[in-house]
Amino acid sequence: MIRLRNLTKRYGDKVVVDRLSVDLSPGRVTGFLGPNGAGKSTTMRMVLGLDRPTAGEALVDGRPYAELRHPMRRVGALLDAKAVHPGRTARNHLTAMARSNGLPLRRVGEVLETVGLSGVADQRAGKFSLGMGQRLGIAGALLGDPEILMFDEPVNGLDPDGVRWIRGLMRSLAAEGRTVFVSSHLMSEMQETADHLVVIGKGRLIADAPVSEVIEASSLTAVRVRTPQPEELEQQLLVAGMRVERHGGDELIVTGGTLDRVGGVAHQAGVRLNELSPRAASLEQAYMELTASSVEFGAPSGAEQAAGTDDRERV
Repeated sequence: MIRLRNLTKRYGDKVVVDRLSVDLSPGRVTGFLGPNGAGKSTTMRMVLGLDRPTAGEALVDGRPYAELRHPMRRVGALLDAKAVHPGRTARNHLTAMARSNGLPLRRVGEVLETVGLSGVADQRAGKFSLGMGQRLGIAGALLGDPEILMFDEPVNGLDPDGVRWIRGLMRSLAAEGRTVFVSSHLMSEMQETADHLVVIGKGRLIADAPVSEVIEASSLTAVRVRTPQPEELEQQLLVAGMRVERHGGDELIVTGGTLDRVGGVAHQAGVRLNELSPRAASLEQAYMELTASSVEFGAPSGAEQAAGTDDRERV
């Protein structure tokens, strides 16, 4: 388990991570989300002892990473796929890592096979594509057969087959009871892969919940209703404080209420339903809603760009 308690990092007057407290539990994939500059990479670096917290602590199974006797047997991490000497072959790179941590050399061949690099094991890493470099970094993370895995943007540079492969790998590692902590900007991939989400913005915790709860909490999550009595049901739903949109002759899209609540209102009103189904928001929609006020490097909207163009034309 990874435990963060009031974890804080400042650079001068700038607070990069702000009193972050979360527990990252074994047996699940925890997605780590946030806009650029939110503090995700800095948080991961503090867990690994690469950056020193200004305040608070990051503990791995109850102790700082620096105090672990055999760190690669406890934590495997991929933070930068390019952190490999370009003149070394994949096999030599992993062999050096294994020897430095007292790991059996048979693990080198095993992880190369796991990540699909056996056929290029004796090629220099400097000639690898970005996707191959990611696979080599993942092999390094797996080398010590650790209980905790941390990946920072692991699907960068991977083709669709590679993305599908790493999704399956992370889920299988979690199914073995390991702690898997992964950051990504690909919301569709996180929706497919993660069980739990930690969302931060400007260094502060925004959400710490299962993926399903994050999506259900979005105001864009709705209930679709089809009924031969749409006017009557719409009136009763509005009285109950829900928002209703009419679609076609018999369809209502209801927000601000659950399936059970909408069904209960219909039952009390004696309205027959032909369909009652959820219309969930996507994780991307829920994420954008959560982090709207935390985007530090946002581009102007189309309307703002148009306004700027008009102003220039008037000058």
